[in-house]
Amino acid sequence: MTSTIKPVLCVVTSHPIRGDSGEPTGFAMVELTHPLEVFDKAGIPYEIASIRGGHPPIDFFDLSDPANEHYWKDKDFRNALADSLILKDLDASRYSAVFFAGGHGTMWDFADNEAVKTVIRRIWEAGGIVSAVCHGPAALVNATLSDGSYLVAGKQLACFTDEEEAEVNYTHVVPYLLATTLTQRGALHQTAPNWSENVVTDGRLITGQNPASAHRVGQAIVDQLTTKR
Repeated sequence: MTSTIKPVLCVVTSHPIRGDSGEPTGFAMVELTHPLEVFDKAGIPYEIASIRGGHPPIDFFDLSDPANEHYWKDKDFRNALADSLILKDLDASRYSAVFFAGGHGTMWDFADNEAVKTVIRRIWEAGGIVSAVCHGPAALVNATLSDGSYLVAGKQLACFTDEEEAEVNYTHVVPYLLATTLTQRGALHQTAPNWSENVVTDGRLITGQNPASAHRVGQAIVDQLTTKR
């Protein structure tokens, strides 16, 4: 029964500015709402957390997207977002999986955050799922296991590509190139043409390349959680 599955912890950025550009950023709304739609349909609970807690900054606020519109009109979602949990205060053992939504803000506050690294290690080593989409895999850049090895080493994954970063003209704005950096950590980066859906599952590591991949990342999480039971 899905009701016995522990919640999925959904983590978003708290960082509001795109580097030295001065442009506002945050988490990409569609990269949260599309997986949530899948979780809700499957009856799997979730909680929303951010690095600093409270209302996280939103990027790509597009209410023409049906999932975005649905959740933005949902009082429970709006309240959960406004009062997002503080990641460092959470007990990782309460969750079956962690999911990191993207948005450029993640590039400044995910990789070096100790709470991010801790929750990934604890959920992974307890047999849970670690997942992310688009820039969300920034959370994996410095994530290590108890033996000191990088979680991504030797694992296939997808993330926002260097080519996509170049197309949106932020190559020299972001503090590092995500795909290049994950590859340097030993990841086996699986790329697809810009903006096409691309989801890679390597055991309990589930990752997607870009916003178009968000729905299927959510589905892959649900598929693993429900087939375990």
